[in-house]
This record gives sequence, C-alpha cells and structure tokens, in this order.
Amino acid sequence: MTATGTDWKLPPKPTARLRTALILGAVAAFTIATCLPAIGGVQLDFGALISHWDNGSGLLVQLFQPDFAFLPRTVQPMLETLQMALVGAVAAALLSVPLTLWAAAPTNPNAVSRRALRAVVNVVRAVPDLVYATILVAMVGVGALPGLLTLFLFDIGIIVKLVSEAIDSADHPYLEAGRAAGGTQTQINRATVLPQVWPLFANQWLYTLELNVRISAILGIVGAGGIGRLLDERRAFYAYDDVSIIVLEILVVVVLIEIASNLLRRRLV
Repeated sequence: MTATGTDWKLPPKPTARLRTALILGAVAAFTIATCLPAIGGVQLDFGALISHWDNGSGLLVQLFQPDFAFLPRTVQPMLETLQMALVGAVAAALLSVPLTLWAAAPTNPNAVSRRALRAVVNVVRAVPDLVYATILVAMVGVGALPGLLTLFLFDIGIIVKLVSEAIDSADHPYLEAGRAAGGTQTQINRATVLPQVWPLFANQWLYTLELNVRISAILGIVGAGGIGRLLDERRAFYAYDDVSIIVLEILVVVVLIEIASNLLRRRLV
C-alpha cells in the first residue's frame, strides 16, 4: 500500500515452459527416430543384451576380484608407459611452440602458410591414434617406439589446435606497439606474445601428459608397447582378475598425475 492508497502488484514472472516442452519433445522425437531401423536409425537389440547378460555378469565378478599377486609383473610395463607418455609430451611441447605461432593469425600474418599448416594439423587430428599405432607398428615393429610416435602426433594436434585458437580469440594490442617500434614478426612474437601465452602452453602440455597415460593403455592392443600390451595379453587369456589390477593401477597413476598437474597449474597461472 503506497501513500496514495494504491496497491502495486508485481507482474507475473515470465516462464519458459512452452520452450522447454518443445525442446524436450524435439530431443525425444530425434532419439526415437534414430532408433527406428525403418528410417535408417541405429538398430538396438535389447533382447541380445538381456540374453547375454550372464556372460557380462561373470566377467564383472572377476573384475571385482583383483589378484594383487599379479601387481609386481605390472611395474615394468607401467614404467614403460610413463616413459612413453613423458617423452611424447616433452617432444610435442618443444615442437608445438613454433608450430602454434605459425598457425595463429596474430603471430603469422602470412595467410597461405598459416592455412597450409592448419590443414596439416587438421589431417593429423582427424586420423585416430589407433590407426597411427597400427601403421607405425607395421613400419618399425612392436615395442615402445610406435607408441611414442603416436603419442607425439596426437599431442601435436591437440596443442597446436587449442593454443592457436586461444591466441586468435585474444586481444593483442602490444603487437601493434611492437610493429610501430620497427620490430620484426619473430622479435615481436618472442618479446611480447610468448610471455603472454606461456600459461596456455603449460596447461595444454600438462593435459596431454595426462591423456598420454590413458591412451598408452589402448595403444598396447595393437602392439605399441607399455601397459597396454600386458592388458591385452591378460584380456586374451580371460584373466580379468589381472585386468582389474592393471585398470586400478592406471587409475591410480592418472589420479596422481592429475594432482601434480593441478599443483603445477596453480604455480604457473
């Protein structure tokens, strides 16, 4: 009630129920349509899932009964995996700096060379890592080397793509100041751009190191060394109690690397 005796009422709060209902309806319709084989959808055989459940449940029981006596045999392959992950990440970090500056528009005004490099990076990223590993195993043989090369290519694609896009989307007024002072593009990049983007590089380097440990476990399936070879061997013998130990070990290593990465990021940013 105001001084004039007039009641002021708040307008009703606008709702988006109709829009929400339409979005949910569209998602449901799309999901149903993709599951209908008559219109080219994905064929989902839920009957097979039910009929084969006993096979999967037996394997799950084995996975929940890890054989810790197998743990000493995993130490050497895990060390090999960590070496592959670290060397691949370091090699990619060294090469990613000039390639990233080459792929970003603010640090490389030459559109032809910039687009050519981006096209190459897109091709590198488009090829699955298992395909790289399979080809490299055929070229150089079974072992850690094909896995290391695969991780290197995988890391290069990620770092150059993400950091160059971050450089493109940021404002760089100091570049104009450097050009006005008569500096060359290389001098400007070294003196002004790199000090600004080192934290971006560091974040991506640490991220790829985490990814390398996970990916190494998969690459071993095609003979690319590391803990993955042992994982594939025990899986082939249906020794899922040993597989469980390997998975737990990978989990612990990945968590420890992530904790160390977070601590380093706090110091770098």
